[in-house]
Amino acid sequence: MKVGFIGLGNLGSAIAKRLEMMGEELIVWNRTVQKAKEKGFENLAKSPKELIQTCDTVFICLFDSNGVRDVLTMEDGLLSANLQGKTIVDLTTNHFKDVLDFHEMVTETGGKYLESPVFGSVVPASKGEVTVVASGVEEVFLTCKPLLEKFASNIFHLPEPSNASKMKLINNLCLGSFMVTIAECTALGEACLIDKKDLLEILGVGGGKSLVLAAKTAKLIEEDFSPHFSNAAINKDLHCLQDLAYSLQRPLYSASVTKELFSKAKMEGLGEEDFSSVYKLFK
Repeated sequence: MKVGFIGLGNLGSAIAKRLEMMGEELIVWNRTVQKAKEKGFENLAKSPKELIQTCDTVFICLFDSNGVRDVLTMEDGLLSANLQGKTIVDLTTNHFKDVLDFHEMVTETGGKYLESPVFGSVVPASKGEVTVVASGVEEVFLTCKPLLEKFASNIFHLPEPSNASKMKLINNLCLGSFMVTIAECTALGEACLIDKKDLLEILGVGGGKSLVLAAKTAKLIEEDFSPHFSNAAINKDLHCLQDLAYSLQRPLYSASVTKELFSKAKMEGLGEEDFSSVYKLFK
């Protein structure tokens, strides 16, 4: 069975390659054909429409909801095809309101839509160790689960549409807050003339012990900020989180400071660097 894939950014490429490694016959569509070929993908569709006509299941992994909406509605987009018997699995971190539109748009045209944001970045995706939280009809979720298991080690189902997207935004508040605190602790320790490697090792068995520190220790020591999850991406997610809080008429406290620090990093030209480079703001 051929599987389609749209979105060959850092995370999308890692997931697509993992699916291939796990034996799936993958066909991809990317706006820039050369970019797809440079990343090692040779089996290319000419349009999203052609892709979903060829494949029963198509994954989407894009930067934001604007990208998803475009791929759905563009000329020769996914919605221009006959979607009877077709399933779209959307791995994008969407705006919690926009994703409701996507559920409706796909089902109205006869297709099935599973909202499935990914928790994790490039390295765990390549190892099949990310987490996926899905929302949508249980039958669709159960049908797609064997494919999700090829790149995700933890899979949850929150049936109500939009809840998976809301959960992802809440998760990324933890992610961003931990990263900002670790970055500030690192810079403060260096100002005290504590060796950075020693500092991070001690934090790793002390109050800083976390998945975030474990994942980003090497980046902080080597100051290699090639992107696994970019400042631009987490900045976008925290803006969506702010919209969520506003819709609930709830204040955000730690999230507000965290969001503004990543906004500052983006403004300083660090948007395409890994979000661990927020450390530079504290140096």
